[in-house]
Amino acid sequence: MRVRTEWLGKRLFEAVPPSGHPVRMDANEAAGGEGSAPTPLELVLIGLTGCMGVDVSMILEKMRLKADTIRFEAEAERRDEPPKAITHVKLTVFIDGEIPPNKAWRAVNLSLSKYCSVAHSLRAPIDVRLVLNGDEVSGGNDTLGEEN
Repeated sequence: MRVRTEWLGKRLFEAVPPSGHPVRMDANEAAGGEGSAPTPLELVLIGLTGCMGVDVSMILEKMRLKADTIRFEAEAERRDEPPKAITHVKLTVFIDGEIPPNKAWRAVNLSLSKYCSVAHSLRAPIDVRLVLNGDEVSGGNDTLGEEN
């Protein structure tokens, strides 16, 4: 998967993923942005809940169960000092319809523990190789998800 992200001025960026649907990101005013779009860290939570939503809807469909609504609310706690990474996430899931609670729980649990690529990416160390203007940055490789 490849994403192209371009600076549009101040702290505003636009990313174009393989699907071709552009996504804008902005910093809040305290960080010099205008708050005109979600922040990159907000998009992490959006990605997590969206990924789980797709999974849960598919799992319920395979169980031949029909949900009237599926809603996620995510609350994140962050470190106080830079990097102000997310340290804890509380996910609250609301599923309405004629679905037994044990089946709803199974669908959510399967998504989080087995299928959601975003959840698994947040857990796993990710090897990042930096290339600046076509040249690999010496010493610029890092593994996300590991303490240095």
